[in-house]
Parts: sequence; C-alpha cells; structure tokens
Amino acid sequence: MAFREMRRKKQLLPQEEIADILNRGTSGVLALLGDDDYPYAVPISYVYDNGKIYFHSAKSGHKIDAIQKHAKASFCVIDQDLIVPEEYTTYFRSVIAFGHITIMEDEAEKRSAIEKLAVKYAPDDTAANRSQAISREWAPLCMLEMTIDHITGKEAIELVREKQQKPM
Repeated sequence: MAFREMRRKKQLLPQEEIADILNRGTSGVLALLGDDDYPYAVPISYVYDNGKIYFHSAKSGHKIDAIQKHAKASFCVIDQDLIVPEEYTTYFRSVIAFGHITIMEDEAEKRSAIEKLAVKYAPDDTAANRSQAISREWAPLCMLEMTIDHITGKEAIELVREKQQKPM
C-alpha cells in the first residue's frame, strides 16, 4: 500500500526527531477497528525499540478482539501542545505510526518486551524488583508488538520557523 504524502512538507520532522519523540513520550493513542467497524482509540503506555512499538494488555477485551479481527492500527504520540490563545493556534509536535499489531506468543520475546517497558517506566528500580513485578503479573499479561509500515512526524509551522532562525 502507498501511504499518503504529508501535504505540508515543510512541517515534516526528520526520522531522528521522530525516534526522539517516541523514546521520550510516555503515552499515546492506539487506534484500531473496533466493534461494528467503529474506530476504537485507546490511550496507552508503550515502549519504542528497534523500529517497533510494544504495548502491554490484558489477554482479553475490546483491544484484543479488535486486533484479532483486523491487525492494522495507527498510534499517535503528542510531544508538545502549547496553546497560544493570542494567535488562535497551538504550537504542536506529534508523531503518527501506521502498522500491524501481533499478539506476542514467544515467551522469551514477550519477556524481553515487558522488561523494556518496565525499564522505561521505572528506570531507577532494581532489576530484581522489576523482575519480581513482572513475574507477579505474568499470568494475565499479554504483550503486543506493532511493526511500523509508515511513520511521520509533524510540527507547527511556528516551530519550524523558530528552528530556522536559530544560529547553527
């Protein structure tokens, strides 16, 4: 499939900035095709690693049903959303990824993914504490892997202009 090109190319973020946003973000919105083909968008924590996005989930529910029915998804992270009332706008920066989600079955890969998520959200905890927490929640845990087919980042034109005005 060919993905649409961004209309406002001047606002397109380079791949390095997209990766930075995904690495520092703490949550995003995962959009799936839900019940009766209604869009189902859910806020969710995640970890970005090696070009893939990982999520944790319960083993059943609306999200899992949607993924089992249709694996295509989009995921959006908002990095900045500064309201500028006097200009009737926001100075935003965001990333949107399109891809396919799989429910991870391999136990070692699943463990590796949840450990990455645990390190992201509890970086100062000990490996032993993280391992104990993971083991305690292992039975009901489901890990999801999003393989990215297309990704873009965009920022407000005002932020683009600000960057252009900064001396190198």
